[in-house]
Amino acid sequence: MSSSVLQANSRVIRIGYAVAAFLVLAALWEAVKAAVPARGVAIGDLRVLPRTTDAAMPHLWTVLTVLGESDGPSTVGATLLRTAGFTCGLALLALAIGTVVGIALAVLMQRFGFVERGLLPYVIVSQTVPLIALAPLVAGWGGKMVVAGQPWRPWMSIAVIAAYLAFFPVGVGTLRGLQAPAKASVELLHSYSASWWQTLIHLRFPAAVPHLLPALRLAAAASVIGAVVAEISTGTAGGIGRQIIVFAQQATGDAARLYAAVLAAALLGVVVTVVVSVLEYALRRYARPAGGAR
Repeated sequence: MSSSVLQANSRVIRIGYAVAAFLVLAALWEAVKAAVPARGVAIGDLRVLPRTTDAAMPHLWTVLTVLGESDGPSTVGATLLRTAGFTCGLALLALAIGTVVGIALAVLMQRFGFVERGLLPYVIVSQTVPLIALAPLVAGWGGKMVVAGQPWRPWMSIAVIAAYLAFFPVGVGTLRGLQAPAKASVELLHSYSASWWQTLIHLRFPAAVPHLLPALRLAAAASVIGAVVAEISTGTAGGIGRQIIVFAQQATGDAARLYAAVLAAALLGVVVTVVVSVLEYALRRYARPAGGAR
């Protein structure tokens, strides 16, 4: 059986596992709603099982049917599609920015050992800063900037904040990949008078692809999370993050709209990950890791 057929079967199996996991979660949700009392279960002041009223845990079919309800001039489904599209564009932009920054930093750290020793700890520490604290700072700094003669837009702050999350896995994964080729392979190219740039293009970058692809999948999920959190933190309208807040404020007796918005945000992460999978398919010939250490 050819490798392409095996890869196709592997993708089908992964998709099947994902669908099965979703169905199991859906069944558990309905089972909890059917078995747990409406007021939940508490031991003293400690609640051990959640409330299962429609205001707390709506039925899954209610979440789906609410998509057809009116929401101003359109429906809930149309509103979620429009806001998710806005956030999707920002997440993809953030993923592109984060990928470029991450790869550039990885190349710089691979080229100069002192840069890696001095910069990598700060790259790692940077991910400990909470986005909720970072978002107002980025929005405040951006409000005083002018880009190409144009004032800073709120969506630019969202893209920067989401890229802040996306660049880390790309940078670390690419650095590991650039350092993957065996020392003998590097010395062989040097014996042919290959320059550092030629070694980078013909040896290190192909060897980095197997490490870069899973890093891009992590970065795709991080870019969506960053965009949603940034929309909520900065109060920027038009995206799915802000729409979650709007539906949360409306969910006094029925949380179906809120859960529909949360589900749309989760599906948005799947969409961005699928985009990365297309890139992975294009680079499939580099999928096998290079052996040996630097």
